[in-house]
Amino acid sequence: MPQTLISQRFRGFLPVVIDVETGGFDAKKDALLEVAAVLVNFDDDNHLTRSHTIHYHIHPFAGANIDPEALKITGIDPFHPLRPAYHEDKAAERFFDEIRAYQKQQECSRSILVGHNATFDLGFINAFAERTGYKRNPFHPFSVLDTVTLGALAYGQTVLARVAKQGGFDYDSQKAHGAKYDAELTADIFCHIINTWADKIGYNWPTAEETP
Repeated sequence: MPQTLISQRFRGFLPVVIDVETGGFDAKKDALLEVAAVLVNFDDDNHLTRSHTIHYHIHPFAGANIDPEALKITGIDPFHPLRPAYHEDKAAERFFDEIRAYQKQQECSRSILVGHNATFDLGFINAFAERTGYKRNPFHPFSVLDTVTLGALAYGQTVLARVAKQGGFDYDSQKAHGAKYDAELTADIFCHIINTWADKIGYNWPTAEETP
């Protein structure tokens, strides 16, 4: 049985909180412009907390569609000469390799994407791996943990700003729709709900037979 608490708590899966900023809603055709991943772990009090953040600005892939309305929301100028962006192949190598390394360190068999409207983010992450030929995508191909669902359960809210408010977190609308800010806020909400459940209800830790 794995020794790390996070592997035990999530049945061998490593929760990784993801946010993407894009040029539209179609993961196959629209540009991936920014991606952030927040890695989490348990602290000395056995509370889940943020560990560190991986964050990349990304050049649109060749032929990518970019909807001007999407850029109005994110405020991203994909072709600004001072934008510190990586081409997709280099970003994918660094992004996925770092997640895989942390996954291995924490004795987890696979990562599971945590997000707000998580299937949207997973679609872009999977398309990102496929376009760049990254063969070892660490994420489960279809399972996710969604803070929309958790927010509805815990607070009766599904919109990120309202979930944050009900959870006692500040929400900065000026920083919203930036991948790093949204991912870190989503991670704080996810950890808070997990920790509140542990404090008030408790965990049913899996047995050795139940953990891969």
